[in-house]
Amino acid sequence: MKKRLLAPLAIAIALAGCQSNDDNKNKIEESQQKTQQADHVNPLFSAFTTPHGMPPFDQIKKSDYLPAFEQSISENKAEIAAIANAMNEATFVNTIEAMEKSGDFLNRVSNVFYGLTGSMSDEEMRSIAKAVSPQLSALNDDINLNAKLFARVKAVYDKKDQLNLQVNQLTLLEKTYKGFVRGGANLSDADKVKLRQFNTQLSQLSLKFGENLLHETNSFEMVIDNKADLDGLPDDIIAAAAVTATDRGHDGKWVFTTHRPSKNPFLTYATNRKLRETLYKGYTMRGNNDDAFDNKKIAAETASLRYQKAQLLGYKTHAHFVLENATAKTPENVFGLLNQVWPAALARAKEESADMQKLANSKGAKIEIEAWDWWYYAEKIRKARYDIDAAETKPYFSLEGTLQGIFFTAEKLWGVTFKERDDLPKYHPDVRTFEVFDKDDSYVGIYMTDHYVRESKRGGAWMSSFRKQHRMYGEDVTPIIYNVLNYPRPVGDTPTLLTFDQASTLFHEFGHAIQGLLSNGYYRSQTGTALPRDYVEYPSQVMENWMTEPEVLANFAKHYKTGEVIPMALVDKIQASGKFNQGFGTTEYLGAALLDMSWHSLETAELQDAAVFEKKVLSEIGLIKEISPRYRTGYFSHIFSGGYSSGYYGYIWSNIYDADTWLAFKENGIFDEKTADLYRKHILEPGGSEDPAVMYRRFRGQDPKVQPLLDRRGLTTTK
Repeated sequence: MKKRLLAPLAIAIALAGCQSNDDNKNKIEESQQKTQQADHVNPLFSAFTTPHGMPPFDQIKKSDYLPAFEQSISENKAEIAAIANAMNEATFVNTIEAMEKSGDFLNRVSNVFYGLTGSMSDEEMRSIAKAVSPQLSALNDDINLNAKLFARVKAVYDKKDQLNLQVNQLTLLEKTYKGFVRGGANLSDADKVKLRQFNTQLSQLSLKFGENLLHETNSFEMVIDNKADLDGLPDDIIAAAAVTATDRGHDGKWVFTTHRPSKNPFLTYATNRKLRETLYKGYTMRGNNDDAFDNKKIAAETASLRYQKAQLLGYKTHAHFVLENATAKTPENVFGLLNQVWPAALARAKEESADMQKLANSKGAKIEIEAWDWWYYAEKIRKARYDIDAAETKPYFSLEGTLQGIFFTAEKLWGVTFKERDDLPKYHPDVRTFEVFDKDDSYVGIYMTDHYVRESKRGGAWMSSFRKQHRMYGEDVTPIIYNVLNYPRPVGDTPTLLTFDQASTLFHEFGHAIQGLLSNGYYRSQTGTALPRDYVEYPSQVMENWMTEPEVLANFAKHYKTGEVIPMALVDKIQASGKFNQGFGTTEYLGAALLDMSWHSLETAELQDAAVFEKKVLSEIGLIKEISPRYRTGYFSHIFSGGYSSGYYGYIWSNIYDADTWLAFKENGIFDEKTADLYRKHILEPGGSEDPAVMYRRFRGQDPKVQPLLDRRGLTTTK
C-alpha cells in the first residue's frame, strides 16, 4: 500500500531466494544470540547521530538486520493497530497522515539494508533477505486487508470534497484509498485468503528468479589463453580481462564475463567471430537453459498468478491492473505508442542490417550477419561513416572528468555545488561522498557515488536513497541520495575511461539523483522519484542531453594524458553520429517492451511454454533474427523480479517528455535560467505530489508531442 513498504519488498524479491519459515526463525534467533553475546548495541534501533544523519555503516553488523526488522515490523503493526482501533472520528490527520508517519523505524532499517543488498550482496545478506521477505509481504497484506483501517480511510475519502485539502494532501488521500482497494480491501474473506496466497507465491517466485539470474550472471566466464584471440580489443579492455582472470584464479589468462563492461567491448571489437558468438549466447541464454537455474517456468507461473490476482481484484489483465496507476492508464494506450514507433524502427533496423551485410561481403567474410555480429559491424560502419569510433573518444571521457562535467552542468542550471567529504561513513571504500549546496549556499543534502563493478553488485546502474527529503514532522529532513554503477576499475596508472554510452549513463543516473536532491515536498512518500514508472525516467533522460553539447564537453571532456580539450571536429562527429544505429537501439528495446506487455496482457491462467510464447511474440511483431530483444524472458529481471511488470515501455513513454523538454531548452538556451527554474519548480521539486501530466503542462504550457522523439531518433525519414 505505502511506497516505503512495497519498495523494500520488491527489492527483497529481486535479490533473494526461497526459504522455509523454520529456517527464517532459526536465523533470527541465531542473529539475536550473536548480537547479545557480543554485548553490541544495535545502531539501527535509534535515529542516527552521525553528521547529516548518515547511516553508521562501520557500526552496523549484518547480525543487526534481522532483529531490527523483527522489531520494526512489530512496531509498525502496533502503529497501524492504534490507527485502525481508534474510537474517535476518522480525520485526514488522525488516519491518512498518521499512516504516512507510521513505520519510521522500518523505513530506516529498510533503506539501509536494501541499499546494500544491491551493491554489497553476499550469501549472508541474501539469507537475511529471504527471511525478511515473507514478513514484509505479510505486513503489507495485514495493512491492506485490515477492515477497520479501511473503514476509517473510506470515511475520510467519502468526504474529501468537504475537507479543503491542499493538492498534495488530496493526492495522498486518493493514493491511500486506491492502495487499499487495489490491495484487496473490498474482497470477501475467502478472496482475501486467496489474495494472500497469490502474494506469497509471487514473492517466492520473484525471489527465486532473481537468485537464479545472479548465479547465471556470476558463474559464466569465457577464459582465453591464446593472445591472438584478443585481436581487435583495446589495451584497457585486455588489461581489465587479465585482472578479472587473476581474480577468478586464471593467472596469465584473460577472462570475459556477461557483465556489460566486459561483454560489450568484446562484442564491439573482437575479430574472433566464434568467441563473439560464445559470449553473446552466454549472455542471452542466462535463465533460459534447461537446468536448475532455468527461469522460464518461473516466468510462466508468475504471469499466470498475476493474471489470477488481477482477475480477483476485478481487472481484465495484470497490465490493466498496473497501468491504472501509470500516466499511460491502459494497455491500449501503451500498444498505441509502441505501434507508432515500431514500424519506422524496424524498417531502419533492416536498412542497418543490410549495410552490415554489404560491408561483410566487401571484406570477403562469407558470412550471414547474426546477432553476435551486430556490435562489431556497427562499430566498423560508424567509424567509416563518421570517422569515429569508441576507442577514439574514450581518452576524453575519464570517469573523474565526466563526474566533474555533471557537477558543472548542475551548477550552471540550478547553482548547486558539490563538496567532497572523506570523513563521513561509507559502506565500501569505492564510495565517494559529497555535500551538496544550493545557489544561496544553503545545505541541500548528501550525494554518494559507487562506480566500480564487483561481484557483490547486481548488474546495471541505479539511483536510490538512504533517506528521502520531507517536512512532515515540521522540520526539513534533507536527503541522502546515491548512484550505483558498474564501471571497470582503473588499471595501473590509467584512470577508468568510459565509452560514450557509459558516460551518458552517468549523466542519466545523475538525472535521477538531482531530482532526489532538489526534492521539495512535505510527505515522504511523495518526494524525489516517487512517480509513475512511465514518468520517472523522464528527468534522467533529459539530463543525458547536456553531455553532447559543445559548451559542456569543452568543460570536462579532456584527454586524460595531455589535458587537451576534445577537438570540436570530434564533437561534430559525435553529434553527427547521434542518430546512427537507432534502428537497432529502438528495436531491441521495443522488442523487450512488447514482450513484457504480451506476457502481462494474457487473458488466461493457463501456463505458457515460455520459449514457445517468446518465439511467437517476436515472430508476430516481425523482429529480425539479427536482433534479440534487449531482455529475453529468462533474464528479464525488470519484470519478473523487479518493479517493471507491464512497465518496461516506460522508458520510451518518458522519452516523449524528454524530447519535448529538450526542445524548450534548445529554443531558449541550454542554460537559460528561466527555463531551468521552471523545470526545477514544476518537474524536479514536486515529486509525486500531483498528477505528472498537470505538472508537465505547468512547465511546458502544453502536453508533449511524439514527433520530437521520432525526429531525434531519425525514424521519420528513410535513409
